[in-house]
Amino acid sequence: MKVKVMQVGPIGTNCYFLEDEQTNQAAVIDPGDEAGRILKALEEDGVQVKYILLTHGHYDHTTAVPELHKALPQAEIYIHQADANGAGSQLYPLAGQVAGLRSYDEGDTLSLGSLTIRVYHTPGHSPGSVTLQVGDVLFTGDTLFAGSCGRTDLRGGSYEEIMASLKRLGELEGDFHVCPGHDVTSTLDRERRINPFLREAMAH
Repeated sequence: MKVKVMQVGPIGTNCYFLEDEQTNQAAVIDPGDEAGRILKALEEDGVQVKYILLTHGHYDHTTAVPELHKALPQAEIYIHQADANGAGSQLYPLAGQVAGLRSYDEGDTLSLGSLTIRVYHTPGHSPGSVTLQVGDVLFTGDTLFAGSCGRTDLRGGSYEEIMASLKRLGELEGDFHVCPGHDVTSTLDRERRINPFLREAMAH
């Protein structure tokens, strides 16, 4: 399993490539912008893109999706239903732009070659935020950041919900690499020790 990260767009969203070396299949997670750069990097890696996976529907995580969909028509695009249909809002631009959008939810799994991607519904930053677990890696989107957590003051956000979601992530057994939607990566053990939001969530 290989994970690569590329910062895209005006606010530096982390776009991740999850690659299964055994089969050369890949998933693109949160292609927030700069479809051309993403496609070039995928081409250089020589991988087959099976999935485009979205941790939530905000534009800074989804802007490149329509262009990637045209270039990679075989790739299945997944988002949580609660974030797929916000038509008319700049924050949720996918509705009506991508034919055949698929939805995943709590407990779903997707196979990527020899890898299994597990879906946790972790609302709070947005109603349809998810965290994706693959082996010892968590793609947390804008739910959990290094030392922080996602904003809850945008439409559909909820502090109570993000606290419940953080508690759930904090209570997962063992340590994980945390790959958030912005800024640097971390580990779950480190966040359990130093992240004030995660500590607050786990105290309840």
